Amino acid sequence: MVEISGEDIVESVRAALQYISYYHTPDYLSHLAAAYEREQSASAKAAIGQILESSRLAATGQRPMCQDTGMVTVFARLGQSCVIKSDKSLAELINEGTRLAYMDAGNPLRASMVDDPIYERKNTRDNTPAITHIDVGLGNTLEILVAAKGGGSENKARFANLNPSTSVADWVVETVETLGAGWCPPGVIGVGVGGTAEKAMQMAKKACMGEIDMSDLLARGPRDKIEELRIELYERINNLGIGAQGLGGLTTVVDVKVATYPTHAASKPVAIMPQCAANRHAKITLDGSGPAFLDPPNLSAWPVIDGSASSGQFRRVNVDTMTPEEMASWKTGETLLLSGRILTGRDAAHKRIADILARGESLPVDLKGRVIYYVGPVDPVGNEAVGPAGPTTSTRMDKFTDMMLDQGIVSMIGKAERGPKTVEDIARHKATYLIAVGGAAVLVSKAIRSSRLIAFEDLGMEAIREFEVEDMPVTVAVDAAGTSIHVTGPQMWKGKAVPVLA
Repeated sequence: MVEISGEDIVESVRAALQYISYYHTPDYLSHLAAAYEREQSASAKAAIGQILESSRLAATGQRPMCQDTGMVTVFARLGQSCVIKSDKSLAELINEGTRLAYMDAGNPLRASMVDDPIYERKNTRDNTPAITHIDVGLGNTLEILVAAKGGGSENKARFANLNPSTSVADWVVETVETLGAGWCPPGVIGVGVGGTAEKAMQMAKKACMGEIDMSDLLARGPRDKIEELRIELYERINNLGIGAQGLGGLTTVVDVKVATYPTHAASKPVAIMPQCAANRHAKITLDGSGPAFLDPPNLSAWPVIDGSASSGQFRRVNVDTMTPEEMASWKTGETLLLSGRILTGRDAAHKRIADILARGESLPVDLKGRVIYYVGPVDPVGNEAVGPAGPTTSTRMDKFTDMMLDQGIVSMIGKAERGPKTVEDIARHKATYLIAVGGAAVLVSKAIRSSRLIAFEDLGMEAIREFEVEDMPVTVAVDAAGTSIHVTGPQMWKGKAVPVLA
């Protein structure tokens, strides 16, 4: 009988969560680097390059690769020959490791969990509880697959109970086409087929954390029908033309994983789970000899990217002095380097502004002529002005956009597409919408020179702040005429992807 101490489990989970906050897996890096080399869409190539460049900065500085440091999901498998020495349950030990990881003074991670989920939605402040799934089987070890799932990709999970004769491949491709870019592609799509509704969803989530091996699969060819399905889905999804960040391009997914389980004769439960560009997960095994730690990857795994935002090849914009005429000259897909003062604000801040205006009261900040960035940054450490500060999904702000434009906002920065009505509102106000690259949070934070609290301090990371930025890289997503690259980009690149080996 193997004894595993509770303290070892806590320390192993803590260390693993810190590790995955700043290290991409080598398999993802190699496939993303290959996608960068073959990408022909200039906007998508620039986005992939920023993700890779930011990933290197995260690894070398040991700071979170994404400001959304995720909801902790754990798949634990306890060998029947193991005994856990603790007065706490395995789930409680995992929560303690999560708490310590997210409150680490040297690399604090953003707490995003709220309780209760319906009414108060009050932040738990330490990112607990984790979502833990425990299985018991043969063996004398404790295996823990730990992941940190961002809200943008988690929100794009989909499920359907298909007619048994319905094509799984067709449903998956048609569904992915409706997801938009809020899940931060290029990433991985996990597919779960069979079992029950909850079984299919769990299989899809666990599948997308498997080793990325699509390049090997394409090189050797499929060995069974599941591998044939993976290749079909990989090629058909990439042929949608969605591309990196939804800008239109050749690579939307670097791999597709499929897991199956027996199901009822009348059912065909199918779930898809997108895995974003952060792709944070790791597996640790405890055998009673002490905590389990992961070896740091070799930094040579990170490619050197030419043409970064510091190369001076993009248009520079001073947001403090820009004119409507200057903004009207911006073209969708163009990369800008912003300097000057921008405001921050996301869901909770927008809702509070709406409530203040509904009461007929004055706002605590003048929005006229300002640019607002949808961001909830990680807390700074050392001499940082702000921690990693990548964008959040903009569609959640759509219902507030016309109100903000009426108050004088001239441009917004976020990630992913805007709804058709919001695009119309932007055009009517002759405003613009810009995107920062989801997955490039460290790179963005390097452009932030100072941060000052403006309003709603009680909202924590959702408070309104004023950032002073210098050469912050963004891409024009909706121009002043109402042209959206999230519409024109995929239209341009649809059907142009080819198999990697072709």
